[in-house]
This record gives sequence, C-alpha cells and structure tokens, in this order.
Amino acid sequence: MTPESAFIEPTNTEAIRVIGRFEAGQGIPDAMRSDVRMLGALLGQVLREAGGDDLFDDVERLRLATIQAYEDATSDAFARATAIAESFTIARADEVARAFTCYFHLVNLAEEHQRVRVLRERAGQPGREDAADTVASAYARLRGEVGDDEALRRLRGLRFHPVFTAHPTEARRRAVSSSIRRLSDLLTQHDLASAEGAEQRRARRRMLEEIDTLWRTAPLRAEKPSPTDEVRTVMGIFDETLFTTVPHVYRRIDDALRGEESGASAPVVPAFVRVGSWVGGDRDGNPFVTAAVTREASQIAADHVLRGLERALDRIGRTLTLDADSTPPSAEVRALWEAFATSDPHAASELATRSPDEPHRRVLLLLSHRVAATRRGDEQGYARPEDLLADLRAVQESLLAAGARRHAFGGVQHLIWQVETYGFHLTELEVRQHSQVHAKALAELEAGAPLSAQTEEVLEVFRAVADIQRDRGLRAAGRYVVSFTQSATDLANVHALARHALGDDAPVLDVVPLFETFADLQAAPGILAEVVTFPEFRARMAETGNRLEVMLGYSDSSKDVGPVAANLALYEAQEKIALWAKDAGIELTLFHGRGGALGRGGGPANSAILAQPPHSVDGRFKLTEQGEVIFARYGEPAIAMRHIDQVAAATLLASSPTVEERTSSAARRYAEVAAVMDRASRDRFFSLVKAEGFAPWFATVTPMEEIGLLALGSRPARRGLSVESLEDLRAIPWVFAWTQARINLAGWFGLGTALDAVGDEALLIEAYREWPLLRTMIDNVAMSLAKTDERIAREYLALGDRDDLAALVLDELALTREWVVRLTGGEGLLENKPVLQRAVQLRSPYVDALSLLQLRALRALRAGDAQATGSGADAEQQRLLLLSVSGVAAGLQNTG
Repeated sequence: MTPESAFIEPTNTEAIRVIGRFEAGQGIPDAMRSDVRMLGALLGQVLREAGGDDLFDDVERLRLATIQAYEDATSDAFARATAIAESFTIARADEVARAFTCYFHLVNLAEEHQRVRVLRERAGQPGREDAADTVASAYARLRGEVGDDEALRRLRGLRFHPVFTAHPTEARRRAVSSSIRRLSDLLTQHDLASAEGAEQRRARRRMLEEIDTLWRTAPLRAEKPSPTDEVRTVMGIFDETLFTTVPHVYRRIDDALRGEESGASAPVVPAFVRVGSWVGGDRDGNPFVTAAVTREASQIAADHVLRGLERALDRIGRTLTLDADSTPPSAEVRALWEAFATSDPHAASELATRSPDEPHRRVLLLLSHRVAATRRGDEQGYARPEDLLADLRAVQESLLAAGARRHAFGGVQHLIWQVETYGFHLTELEVRQHSQVHAKALAELEAGAPLSAQTEEVLEVFRAVADIQRDRGLRAAGRYVVSFTQSATDLANVHALARHALGDDAPVLDVVPLFETFADLQAAPGILAEVVTFPEFRARMAETGNRLEVMLGYSDSSKDVGPVAANLALYEAQEKIALWAKDAGIELTLFHGRGGALGRGGGPANSAILAQPPHSVDGRFKLTEQGEVIFARYGEPAIAMRHIDQVAAATLLASSPTVEERTSSAARRYAEVAAVMDRASRDRFFSLVKAEGFAPWFATVTPMEEIGLLALGSRPARRGLSVESLEDLRAIPWVFAWTQARINLAGWFGLGTALDAVGDEALLIEAYREWPLLRTMIDNVAMSLAKTDERIAREYLALGDRDDLAALVLDELALTREWVVRLTGGEGLLENKPVLQRAVQLRSPYVDALSLLQLRALRALRAGDAQATGSGADAEQQRLLLLSVSGVAAGLQNTG
C-alpha cells in the first residue's frame, strides 16, 4: 500500500491522486492520518484475503466514485456513483456495505486514538492541563467572583449525575465493540513500540488478525437483546472504565487545585459523581422490563461493584506493607482486627500469616474478605456501605495519626472515593412508567374488580424496590419517574399504588415528574406548586433538606413543536421552575432527558449547561446518556476523564454571577427575537407534520419501518399505533429515520424560517455572539446540517411521490443553511469549528457510499419488486438495508 491511500493499489495512479488530494484537504493531523492509512491498508489486505481481488476492486470503485461526487457538484459525478452501487449483485452489495462499515469503525477508532493522544500531550505540558474548561480553572474563576469560602462551599456541593439508559441507538453488536476495544489497545502498543521494530510488527500482525475478526463477525444481531443483556452491556463500561476512572478524576482535580499538598492531607474535592441507570428499570412502553428484571438488574450491578471493591481493597492492601514499629495502629484499627479474629479465626490466621506485623495491610485485606462475604450474602459481610466507609476512615485516621499521611490520603482515599461514589449498588437504579398505566391500575384497585396482569405487575415493582432498598440501601433504588406527567394527581398516584402494594412497609420514594410535551412544559410550574402540598411529598422533602427533582424531556417536545420552539420552551420552563423553587426554598435538581442526536437535545453538554437559566443548575447537573453516546463518552478512560471534568466545570461555573448575569440579561434583551422565532418555527413545523398524509409519507421516504427490524434494543419502536399517526411514535426512531435519510430534519427544521422572520442580520449576529441559548442552538444545527446531503436527501424524498412535502423540506434546508452560515461566518458550515468540520468531511463521501446502497434496497422494497419475486428476495433487500443502516450509524455517530 502507498502512503496516499488506505485501499488503493499503487498501479491505480489516478485513484491515488484523487484520494490522496481528498485526505490532504481535510487537514488531518499527521499521526491520525498515519493511523487511518495503516488501519485502512490492513482492512484492504483482509478484503483481498477474504473476498479476492474482485471484492477489493468493487469497494475501491465505489469509494473513488463517491469521493469524486463529493468534490464535484455536477449530476454526472453523482450518477456515476449511483450506477456503481446499482450494478452490484445483492450479495456483493452486502459485502461492500460491510467493508465500508468496517472502515468507519476503524476511522472512529483512529479519531478516538488521536483525541487520547492530544489529551496525553496536553497533560505533559506545563499549564496545558489547566484549560479553560476544567474544574480547576472554573474553581479559580469562581473564587475570584464569590471569594474563597463560598467557592469552596460550592465545590463541596458539586454533583454530576449521568443516568445510563437502554434506548436503542447503539447499532453495533457488543462483539463488534469488544473487537474495536482490543484494536484500540493494539494501536496504543503500536504507538509505544520502536519504529519498525519487532514489537511494532507484532502489533500490526495482531491488528490484522483483529480486523479479520471484525470483518468476519456478523454485523447484525440475530435477535433483539433482552433487558438483562442490556444491563450486562452497560456493566462493561463500569468494569473497563468508570469504576477505576472516576476516582482518578477526583485526584486529578485535587492535584490541580492543591499541587504538592494533594495526597498529603484531606482532599477538597468531594466524590461528586453519582451514576444512575434506567437499564432494567425503565418499563415505559417496554413490556419486557418486569419486576423480576429490575431485581436482577440490581443484583448484577451489586455483584459488579462488590467484586470491584474486593479487588481494589486487595490491591491497595497488598501495597500497605508498613510495619507496626514505624506505623503503629490506632486502638480502633486494633479493635477491628480483634473482632474479626474472634468471628473468623481461620481466615484471621491466614491473613496474619500473609501480613506479619503489618497491621494496616492486614486490616485492609480483612475488609476485602468482608466485602467478598457481602457479595456472597454471608453473615460476616457488611449490612451497609456506610459501615465499610466507617472502617476505611478508621484506617485512614490511624495512618494519619502514625504519620503516614501520604498513605492515608493516597490509596485509602481512592477506596473511600469509590465507596462514596458507588456504594454497594454501583448504579442508582430508577424506575420509569407512564402516568396512564398508573391511572388504569389505580382505577382497577379502587373498583375492587379482579386485577389484570398489568396491574399485578405494577404493584410487584414497588415490592421489588422495597427489597432492593432493604438489601442495598436507599441509594440503590427509589427514584420513580412518571412519564407524561400532566397533573399533580399523576404523581400522587405513585404513592397510592405503593400503599396498595405494601401498606406501611412501602419503599421510600422520590417521585420525579417528567414533563415532555410543549403543553406539559408550560403547565409544569403549576403542577409542581400543587404537588409539594401533598403529605407524601412534604414528608420526603423534610427528610432530604427540601430537595426536589424534576425531569424535562427533550425528545417528545422536539417532535411535538419542532426543535426551535422546543428549545425555547425548555428554557422558559426551566426559568420558571427555578424561580419558583428559589422562592419556595427548594433545592431543585433538573434532570435533562437528552439523547445523542441533536433532535433529542444532543451536542456538547458543557456548552448547553452554560446556556441554562439562572438558578436552574446551582452546582447540580443530571442527564440521560444512551446508546452510542455511552461508549463514545465513557468507553475510553482518558476521554471519560476529560468529559467528566468538562461537564463538572460547566456545572460549577453555570451559577457564577457573571455567567448567570450574561444568560439572564441576554434572555431579556432578545425576548422579542425569541417570541418571533417561536411563532414562526412552530408554524413552519406544523405546516409539514400536520399536512394531510404526512405520517405515511414519512414512513415511505425514510427507513423508519425497517429500522424497527434492527435488533437494537429490547423496547418496541412504537407504543402501539400505526404509521397513520406520529403521536405515539417514539422520538428515537423519528430522529434515527431522518438521520438515515441524510436529512436530519429533527435537528434543524424550522430554524431557517425562524431566523428569516426576525430578518435583521446584524441583530441576529449580535444575538449569536451574546445569547448563549441561541449560540448553542445555532452551533448544534450547524453540526446537524453538515451531516446532511441534499443530493441524497432528494433521492429519499422522491420515494414519497409528494412533491409539495419534498419541496417544503428542501426549501427549509436551504434557508436554514443560508442563515446558519451567515451567522457563524465564513463560506461554509462549521468553519468556526475546524476539528469538527474535519471529522464530518472525512466521513461524508464514505457515508454517501452506504446511503447509495441503502437507497437501492429501499427503492426495491418500496416499488414492490422484491415482493413480486418472492419473500427470499425481499429478505435480501431488507438485509442490505439493515447492513447499510448500521454502517451509516457508525459513520454519522450521533444518530439517536
């Protein structure tokens, strides 16, 4: 292979020239370009070995054609690429789709590797680790604004609470993800080895083997995963990354804040991360999540965290080889050992033999022994995580009293942080259910009629929560999210059902309203003002220091009124709820139901936090993380550390006087602009989605129905209605389908009309510069538009035989693009964000190749040709379409 190209043969000089020029034009860093070329060359070798020269050549023909079509706006270039995609046999089209999907996985890996490389380089350069978006820099800025004492108080109250969900937007199989993770390790080994030395050659050979595995692994799941499968998939993130990474985040921040004193005295950084999970608890519209599944999800998570704590205690305990003469134990540590020796003399004798005259080592190993007993359910185990914390603090104080302060605040502090963050439950499991399910169950109970299976299951969930709280503490479960909250009664019903299930033994519940639609967001402050007068809410808030949690849904509000009006409505709802809570003396936590895609509240979280209304953050930020976003943000330790640091910094800074003043003054200054944009965008959105026949047209021009065939997740794509109605279509397939059609409508439709209605370009440029909400909205839309392709979008829209609706979409696309470029500056999209622009442009022609293959399959399915020739042909077309869906998701990344 030549250095100019990943796949192209040296004899094909024209192809080398075209592809080499394209790659050079993307401004790819040399190290990343080298990785892409090497990985692509290895993939090319695999394709030759597995499918012969013909497969290799076919992949190259389509790749070259899509690059030429990307660079050449003429219809001839696009027609050539389309003709190549159409010329393949169905079997060859399958293979080509798989080849491009593999290529995307490798490019994504190379890009992630480059991010890690940059983070490590920064960490090694004095001052570079103190970037503007770190907790350390945010704290320094806060001290300058509010003083040392207040800044420290806010730091100690900091809370970042991601909640992992099982929403089906991760198109990759777990086997594929595992293969990519192994490739990542090999790429690191390749970096560290001597150039062209034996270790580097060995790393390349093993990468070749791994890419061959990737190629030969079936890219599509044969069956939908069960909820328990989803639980185990998420557990992989904890085992491989989060359990060990989060304490390192705390340590890195403490290092930056305190320098040499870090690790030698008590840290100022609290354990500010709490991780929640809906996986195994979210039963809204998912009949497969039962009370038994919820119990099992909690048990699986507990097993993982207890094994992790056992290993960590054992690892750190083994290093604590401090003898009793140099580091005498406190009376409390001696008492811990004596009590253990009395209760389990055999185990104590073994530990004493392994750790002669090393009392602190011996006690940490006994704590590991007790955690193992906790996991097994033995009576020698701990009843609560607070008891383990007390023992660890006794060891810490003993070491400190003996003068071993660096051990006290080194490894032992690491353990304390882990227990404070994860307890014995790992994730705080949350239940979610639809308000109508509760109303129906309560009506049955109050009627005294025989109970349906659904109502019996509703009651059993409360018993499951009570059992989990008894076994693992209140933090293990207790938040109960009510979807489609439309009245205070919807929330009171949860407590009523809990009493029906268990009487006075009902579990402790924090009932969380979820306001999703435009109307519900507007009604939220009134509902909250009523619900806090209810006895159950008053009692729980009294126990928690007047705390209340409220969830806001980004997905359904966007599908309800369009992305522009939804963003404005969400801001207004947060503003009103925050002011109400402040006046009522309530400590409010707003829970943001954000998805990965821009149409579902996606985009950079830190910039979104800094655009929130005053008092709506106050040092606490909670959001959902799902699908491909979980693996992108938390799958690699260095990236996970950077993400947590960035989000925590924004959370700390959002409530600073300058940020709050900037946000509130901009909101007041541009209130009329917001009102005009709201009205115009909603009218434009309604002109599309409320047009006669829109729902079946949408299902025709996108692969929405076919996406439901992908075994992405356990939850159904719809709550039960047909494509004649969008009201009950879940927001995820709504967004995913538009993304696959390369239109991304859910992320931008209506913004062009909204900006045009304002009309004053100078005013809008000023607003973009000074109004954080508008800036975040425009920047996110720019990213969404950059991933559209008008030529391909036209081909999808042509499937629907509705020129009026197609024209409406294309006109709005052109208008929105025009306005976004005018406001952001330059001549094209993302020119003010060159790194992001490079990432999108690098992938675009390869995504085009998969889109052309998907269009081919979709045309055949829509035309009925496949059905006419038999179900076998129909199945082949569906398989090609689903393969291309997986590949496009890998290429575009934030899809759902």
